Amino acid sequence: MLPFGLPKTDHLEPTIEPHLKPIQLVETLADLYRRLGTCLESEKSLICIEQYSILSSLGDPKLLRRCLRAARQHAFDVHSKVVLSALLRYERREDEHDGVSPMDCSSFILECPKATLESGCDLNSIYDHCKCYQECTNSADAQISKDDELLTLEEDSDISFCVGNEEIDCVRSKIAALSAPFKAMLCGSFIESKSSKIDFSQNGISVELMKAVDLYSRTKRVDMFSPKIVLELLSFAERFCCEEMKSACDIHLATFVNCMEDVLVLIEYGLEDRANVLVASCLQVLLRELPSSLHSPKVMRIFCSSEARERLASAGHASFLLYYFLSQVAMEEDMVSNTTVMLLERLKECATLKWQKALALHQLGCVWLERLEYKSAQYYFEAATEADHVYSLAGIARSRYKQGQQHSAYKLMNTLISEYKAAGWMYQERSLYNTGEDKIADLNTATELDPTLSFPYKYRAVSKAEKKQTKDAISEIDRIIQFKLSPDCLELRAWFFIAIEDFGSALRDIRAMLTLEPSYKMFNVRLSGDDLIDLLNHKVQQGSQADCWLQLYDQWSSIDDIGSLAIIHQMLVNDPWKSLLRFRQSLLLLRLNCKKAAMRCLQLACNLSSSEHEKLIYEGWILYDTGHREEALAKAEKSILIQRSFEALFLKAYTLSDSNLNPESSSYVIELLEEAIRCPSDGLRKGQALNNLGSKYVDSGKLDQAANCYMSALEIKHTKAHQGLARVYSLRNQQKAAYAELSKLIEKAHNNASAYENRSEYCDSEMAKNDLNMATELDPLRTYPYSYRAAVLMDDQKETEAIEELSKAIAFKPDLQMLHLRAAFYESTGNLNSALCDCEAALCLEPDHIDTLDLYNRARDQAIHPQQI
Repeated sequence: MLPFGLPKTDHLEPTIEPHLKPIQLVETLADLYRRLGTCLESEKSLICIEQYSILSSLGDPKLLRRCLRAARQHAFDVHSKVVLSALLRYERREDEHDGVSPMDCSSFILECPKATLESGCDLNSIYDHCKCYQECTNSADAQISKDDELLTLEEDSDISFCVGNEEIDCVRSKIAALSAPFKAMLCGSFIESKSSKIDFSQNGISVELMKAVDLYSRTKRVDMFSPKIVLELLSFAERFCCEEMKSACDIHLATFVNCMEDVLVLIEYGLEDRANVLVASCLQVLLRELPSSLHSPKVMRIFCSSEARERLASAGHASFLLYYFLSQVAMEEDMVSNTTVMLLERLKECATLKWQKALALHQLGCVWLERLEYKSAQYYFEAATEADHVYSLAGIARSRYKQGQQHSAYKLMNTLISEYKAAGWMYQERSLYNTGEDKIADLNTATELDPTLSFPYKYRAVSKAEKKQTKDAISEIDRIIQFKLSPDCLELRAWFFIAIEDFGSALRDIRAMLTLEPSYKMFNVRLSGDDLIDLLNHKVQQGSQADCWLQLYDQWSSIDDIGSLAIIHQMLVNDPWKSLLRFRQSLLLLRLNCKKAAMRCLQLACNLSSSEHEKLIYEGWILYDTGHREEALAKAEKSILIQRSFEALFLKAYTLSDSNLNPESSSYVIELLEEAIRCPSDGLRKGQALNNLGSKYVDSGKLDQAANCYMSALEIKHTKAHQGLARVYSLRNQQKAAYAELSKLIEKAHNNASAYENRSEYCDSEMAKNDLNMATELDPLRTYPYSYRAAVLMDDQKETEAIEELSKAIAFKPDLQMLHLRAAFYESTGNLNSALCDCEAALCLEPDHIDTLDLYNRARDQAIHPQQI
């Protein structure tokens, strides 16, 4: 069962993150906010991309999506709009949705393939539906008949162009109007201005093309020609500087680009003749086909070489933004591929601003490090450091260490720690070059400064396993798994369980790991998870599908999300086409904050749905989770028209609840939930609906009805209802009962950090402090405990300690509410500059946060008019 043995500490090391990682994140975010407020409109889109690149290290999909939407909102040129729309589509993993082609319109302006090909934007309507949503195609445009064309030729012609033995009769003034060269030739001092016949036989122009030129000169239309003739017209226009004709051909040809085959034929013509819109249309298909288009050699030839970049540039389509998108996808697909290296090289060539150069150089360093080319990695990390990216010093240290220069690496990290404000990653990196107790001390300091770093937990766990303290190793790795789920930590814990022959727990972790990342390769790519599952299945008794449902009910009730994921994974092996199971997966993954995996499961549920009303529900959840609340509501209503099912009614109620409801609307939500509960469903979902209904009753002041809902939910083992019932007791001034109710939740729940946090509201200050300390120990990402402790310190007039408590959490999680609270503390102590900085950083994360805007304006007024304080 341990074909490669257990992992060794000598083989463990953290990755150098391929992101911009500012040494002073809060100050950097504040600077971005100020620049967004003072820059030109044309500069805003690129600043939003800079913000995206900085926030990427935080891994919050909601924040990143907001940055991309803002960048797209402020993009004016066609190229930027094409790239950003495709990037938004890629972030939603739209390519994984069955029946969706790359050029399908999502009905929103932000991602509409037609809207991207129009320059300029309307900032007021950017979140509206696009024209495709309402457009009724009208093809009743009058067409010029062939007889009319011939008649026009006979009546108006006053000059002939000879091509071979044929003469094409034209109108001199019309041809002259096509371009300045033609005007000079036909109406200037050239001999042709006196001629009625002009020989064009030596210009490589066909009779059909010249006839098309004549017809275009009279009608200014190209839609009556075949694509072949329009391509010839495009080349003619480029050759003879006919800008209006070129634009007409360019725009018309762009309408023929719908699939990869079209792109590979037409993009060469577009690049040769520098047809901006045609190339944009081709790029749009290529980018909206990512990541699959990345694996086509023909496609990569369009992007990868320096010559290819120059050709794109000549057509106005080589940019830092384009290569940023391409290189990020390439790194996700295969960090060490030649394609990734070439795209990053092109990214470096396109970089003009310091942050762009730092990003490209740092990422090149990361890729060369992964390719084990340590001298090259060191070169690029050093170049990134020269571009003021301090985090790249960690890359330099690692590169030196890999070349046998351990002492040099240690000295470099020592200097870094002494010169800058301490951060967890600094001590983590130095621990690699330290030994014995000093190494463990560095790892402990790293965890204290940034508990989200997984390497210290993994190293300590493996170190204990090497000493045959396997149960202690499991306890150590549990510390991070309980608040931050990742495939590598689950894999490590699975090996530990195998070592103590707890094969059931090992199988659970492997199944959960594969739910997060189905293609994950274990033990440094030497073993697949599916192969290990096959081995473990011989050691663990397998239950039937009915047994699995019973187990899922128990795991869900005890809030054991990892156990629930594992059971659903097993059920999907037996019934892979079950959309309901994929939907349950997505709910669990969202609860575990694994948003990317959750979206993938929702897409699969949508693909596997067996009916239209079911598919509409999953589409509604996808829209809701990506910020399209109104559209999600429309999907729910459409599903309800087909069938008034539990899930459709629940989706509508949930979506309506996500707003400030007036009493009438709140009553309607209650009606929807009551009807949903009467519909057929299983206990797991019905318990959730009862819990939500209880919450609505509490908000409406109907405490008896709320208590009945929570009691009913508890009867069907919806354990979280203890929390709602505690709230009812508290509102009845029964604090001891509320405390006891949450104590029951703590006893039953596998993941109980939130229960400790909630219980702190129903006890004295000392007990509350203990509960909140426990909540932080179990899940340091929960922000309320820091805010509470800071507020208590502030009440005790310990301003410095209060600010330090918040700063401790902000250092690894720059949360909006904590930044706002620290800004308020700074304001109250008269430190207005720090208050303004925190406000600006918070507004960079959430520009419309009203309380922070009020605080910001107040602090700014005080800074400007101190005498009025």
